[in-house]
Amino acid sequence: MQFVKLTIDNKPVEVPVGTTIYKAAKKLGIDIPVLCYMNLEHMGIENKPAGCRICVVEVEGRKNLAPSCSTNVTEGMVVRTNTMRVLNARRTVLEFLLSDHPKDCLICPKSGRCELQDLAIKLGVRKIHNEEIAEMSTYKKDFSPSIIRDLDKCVMCRRCETMCNDVQTVGTLSAINRGFMSAVAPAFEMDLIKSTCTYCGQCVAVCPTGALTEVDHTPELVRALADPKKVVVVQTAPAVRAALGEEFGMPAGTLVTGKMVAALRRLGFDYVFDTDFAADLTILEEGTELLDRLTKHLNGQPTKLPILTSCCPGWVNFFEQQFPDLLDIPSTARSPQQMFGAIAKTYFADKIGVKREDMVVVSIMPCLAKKYECQRDEFKTDGNPDVDFSISTRELAHLIKEANMDLNNMPDEDFDNPLGESTGAGVIFGATGGVIEAACRTAYEVYTGKKLDKVDFEQLRGLEGIRAAEVDFNGFKVKIGIAHGLGNARKLLEDIRKGKSEFHAIEIMACPGGCVGGGGQPLHHGNSEILAKRAAALYREDANKPIRKSHENPMIIELYEKFLGKPMSHKAHELLHTHYHDRSPKIKIKD
Repeated sequence: MQFVKLTIDNKPVEVPVGTTIYKAAKKLGIDIPVLCYMNLEHMGIENKPAGCRICVVEVEGRKNLAPSCSTNVTEGMVVRTNTMRVLNARRTVLEFLLSDHPKDCLICPKSGRCELQDLAIKLGVRKIHNEEIAEMSTYKKDFSPSIIRDLDKCVMCRRCETMCNDVQTVGTLSAINRGFMSAVAPAFEMDLIKSTCTYCGQCVAVCPTGALTEVDHTPELVRALADPKKVVVVQTAPAVRAALGEEFGMPAGTLVTGKMVAALRRLGFDYVFDTDFAADLTILEEGTELLDRLTKHLNGQPTKLPILTSCCPGWVNFFEQQFPDLLDIPSTARSPQQMFGAIAKTYFADKIGVKREDMVVVSIMPCLAKKYECQRDEFKTDGNPDVDFSISTRELAHLIKEANMDLNNMPDEDFDNPLGESTGAGVIFGATGGVIEAACRTAYEVYTGKKLDKVDFEQLRGLEGIRAAEVDFNGFKVKIGIAHGLGNARKLLEDIRKGKSEFHAIEIMACPGGCVGGGGQPLHHGNSEILAKRAAALYREDANKPIRKSHENPMIIELYEKFLGKPMSHKAHELLHTHYHDRSPKIKIKD
């Protein structure tokens, strides 16, 4: 590897050839403000947008200012990041952005966490010159089941476009119009609900302003908690416990399971349960379906392989819209969120003598697509949803703070039973590779009739975008594929479509890192170190669980004995399985 030497603000530094000024400065601890730039190297994407010009610096011998995020260093380069010319240029650019930006910061969902607001503070912008003659561009707000678009607040950084097109390959967002009315939106300025949006929420996770935010369900939740006629049940996804602490100043990867349970009880929930219970249930159903297909395959009977996991709603939306010819390949098992809702409003409601319509089931999820999923018609009975509404990790943190509670000082408490009992296999659902590892723990023992000596399938773990592994089922080599991020999923699906896939089973998660990197998590902007720490926290909790295989969960065993019968039974299929729809865009041509 070749290196070059340069000087930044009178400090010498040596970096590899091809390094940008921005990264070289970062190595020296010099902070250059950015707005459009994102570090996506760990996703294999080189992001050098140079669109906002907030990061400009002065390079000796160059007449114009250089955008540091897209200008590569050269041997002997002399850079100044703090001259008055640089500061004046940054302030001027920021004033232009602010002149066409709403001033409703007090009620903006991103207030206090807005990067544009932070820049105004950092650069000392307290007045916008000639603001009285500045024109404001105006757009209609777009309300979808999961995401709200307020393009009046778009600063054309195009981060969302990069995530949607380059990382996720969904292709919903792109630059539209020209000049003053330019913005980032779906084609023809259509609403998200009519587009190919999967509601994965990665665009929300990287938006620096309030242009993209999640639909806030906390007002409905507060009303439900305040209604004495309602029994309010909450379920918490595994990835939430590994990230919630970040909102309260804890290091990434801090497990707050017990403290989260205590906080939820103090918020007034009647029952605090664990989505991990439903994750164990998912393994029994999905694992049985996997073994059924594998058995048919080994017997030479016609069947559909590879089987694809189906617990991620963003991924389900993706294949329904872009791969409708493959709808018969994914498992029919519902997601843990929806399995939990169905069991809560039947088995558990009957157990405690509560009518379905008097029970409110709330989920706390790392994912924004869950907000859409719980509104799908197939997950309703006579119009009553199995899960009434879903809130994100960020929304839960805000609610805890609003209730004047400090998570740091909460005692550790346990989940309620019976829907709070879970195994280590359920916990690791939150990390990429965790679902298929949990399935292997159960499928191996059911298929072979033997006990696993070692339940950790470490070959299935990691943060590589696409991974392949083999698991030996007593002589039968089960070939497994894993992908996280929809761009990586597309590659595997294209292989299946072309008949090139050799996998027996594939796990797919829509978000980079799996659920730990969900669009509703504390903002991480794709930081792979944070994702790795969150995943490691889940594996720690798994290792400390007394039971680590889903089929050994005593409450799951009891549920089948007293209510469901057996995996894939008629009742289980009715409550725990679903069907998929062709949602591909249909272009209508007028005569």
